[in-house]
This record gives sequence, C-alpha cells and structure tokens, in this order.
Amino acid sequence: MNGLNKGIRKVEISLKWDPSPSGQPPTDLDLIAATYLAAEPSGRPAYVVHFDSRSPDGTITLNRDSKTGQGFGWDEVMTVELNRLDPRYGRVVVGVAIQQRNGERAFVNVTKPALRIREGYTVLAEDDFGGVLGSTAATVAEFIRDDSGEWTFRPGLHGYDEEPAAFAQIMGAPRAS
Repeated sequence: MNGLNKGIRKVEISLKWDPSPSGQPPTDLDLIAATYLAAEPSGRPAYVVHFDSRSPDGTITLNRDSKTGQGFGWDEVMTVELNRLDPRYGRVVVGVAIQQRNGERAFVNVTKPALRIREGYTVLAEDDFGGVLGSTAATVAEFIRDDSGEWTFRPGLHGYDEEPAAFAQIMGAPRAS
C-alpha cells in the first residue's frame, strides 16, 4: 500500500508574539524559507522567500507579515505548497529571524513567541522557542523530497546568532555535531 502515501503536500507555518512593552522599540520577527536544489541540498539556496517576496513560481508565499506582533491570532503566516514545487528542488528549510535594527535582540527578549506548523488540520509541530532563548534566529522545519518524489517533514529548532540576511544564506548548511 506504499503507492497510496502522498507524503507532505501543503503546509502552513504560523508565528505569533506579543507586542513589546510600552516604551520599548517594536519587536519584528520574520519567517524565511530557503529552497535548495536536489543536486545541492546543503549548498547555497536556489532562492529565499521572506517579507516583500515570494517564490518565482508562487509555491511559497508569505500570507501575513507583522512588524510589531500586534494583531489577532497569528502575526505571520507562510504557505509552502510542496506538491507543486518543481522536481529539481529537493529541500526546503524554514526559519525565523529577529530584525536587529533596534539593537541586538534574542528570543529571550520576545514576549510570548509561538510557532505552529500544520498540514491541513493536522498539527505537525508547535514550539515556544524556549530551547533557543539566546539566539537571534532559528531554523524551525526542514522538508526533504525522497527518491519517490514524496516530501517528509523533519521538525527541530536550531538556534543561530546571525542577523537576518546572513542567516538566510547559512540556514541550510550542515550543522556541526
């Protein structure tokens, strides 16, 4: 019955946080997705999707972008349509970066951050960034296409101490053990 398995097809990554306390500069978290060629799954990203951008083919879109955490429900929402992604791509890594324009800020300085990754109504992962409190960015998900063309999900939060532009370029690199 293996032929009936469809793998992961379309996921939604949602991020929320509370606004900064009164008198403090706003906190701005950003969802970032990096797509890698199957031939170079740990090389440089083929392209990166973040605020003010989308994938060239429209398969990865940022549906909601917040600069302050103000709003109802989820502040940033990204949709990744893995089932429509060109076969030359074999890996997608999703991360969260904190904008650093108001001085260095780590997850410990973000009020009530939360992450949810789901496919349809099925929650694949949830997190509060408690494992990366000293980091300024973190990878939150990895999607890998197998030899049959099906996508699998690898959860896991991994912290980085990088500003957003540098993080986007290294977030898919192999991690030191």
